[in-house]
Amino acid sequence: MLEEQDGRRAAVAQSIGPMISVTIDSPNSDIGPQWDDLVRRASSNVFMNPAALKAADDTGFSRIQMLLAWEEGDGPRKLVGVWALQSRKILPFWPRVLEALPYTYAFLSSPVVDFACVDGVIAAFFSAIAASRSLPKVLSLPSLDAECPSYSAMRRELASRGIEPLTLSESARPFVTPVFGVKRSGSTRKKLRQDWNRLSALGTVDVVNDRTLDGALQAFERFLALENASWKGDRGTALLSDPHDAAFVRRLFQSLAAQGNASVALLRVNGEAISAQVLMYCGTTAYTWKTAFDAEYAKYSPGALLIDKITDGLFAGSGIVAINSCAAEASFMGQLWAGRRPTVDLLIDIGARKSVGYRIEAARQLAYQRLRSWRDGFRQWRSTPRPKKLGVASLS
Repeated sequence: MLEEQDGRRAAVAQSIGPMISVTIDSPNSDIGPQWDDLVRRASSNVFMNPAALKAADDTGFSRIQMLLAWEEGDGPRKLVGVWALQSRKILPFWPRVLEALPYTYAFLSSPVVDFACVDGVIAAFFSAIAASRSLPKVLSLPSLDAECPSYSAMRRELASRGIEPLTLSESARPFVTPVFGVKRSGSTRKKLRQDWNRLSALGTVDVVNDRTLDGALQAFERFLALENASWKGDRGTALLSDPHDAAFVRRLFQSLAAQGNASVALLRVNGEAISAQVLMYCGTTAYTWKTAFDAEYAKYSPGALLIDKITDGLFAGSGIVAINSCAAEASFMGQLWAGRRPTVDLLIDIGARKSVGYRIEAARQLAYQRLRSWRDGFRQWRSTPRPKKLGVASLS
């Protein structure tokens, strides 16, 4: 059943469980209390936090539509799902696509869905997109959590509609829990101890993670300065390199920190921060969003030392039961943590048949994946040591 109300599209899905309705709203909707209640009984994704989405909208950083799933019953309706989608266009003549990374610097596209009604919510989400007159029907889902229950529900729902999604790539990111994934021995652990001892010889070394708003904001500015002074600043890819990006990330961080959902851990020597790790929180999961360090201390592995210390710190009574690295498997966090979380990139046409827009976007993304593969292969080839050629003198 589909209905129009106050100019907003609403889709209603009846499954074996309760009736689920979906509204399509802007990030300005005040659903903070409902969100806080939802994350206690749902899958985690800090990048879907309404405060983060509003920061992107207020700064004009992204065009976002929020799909809000509600459980309808005799009493007040209950929020059971949030999925923020970014409407984007590569070029003026390019077909518009819905992307589930709602803004640049988001690293997870999975919806936040109540575990008790995953199938009903996912079905209602797809129905709402299909019924909307304004939303594109081509969905790009990069960095989708392949272990999240909503992913299996998506597969089931698409199969029931006769839709076969295009799998663009599969990967895994470092992921750790208190009982799985932390390397407690081996050469990596030995090197960390050595680096910590060498660094301690320079003076007093400590790690701080001030989660008060003022402390977090001051630490974030220190992170921005460290990043800008690094090779990223030289290449123009630091957050401060672009005023628009800088305005957004400051607003993003402040909005989350005001809720207690963002902080910056600092590794300090004699009170001076030499490494910074930006952390974000959603429910019982922490996310290692961005990192930076002072290049003068590079030989001490300050980034790895900081991650190692805050891993234990986050699990020590803070209510955190998982840490998502937001990083590639080949990153330094992959050397610290043995745990992995599979991710997948999907492209879907929710329409009745594969559209021209879908075929164009599929060709673009497949070409992009191929170019990245060639680039990574070339870099690996260049970094591989090669045996020296034997000269005439060495043969005599």
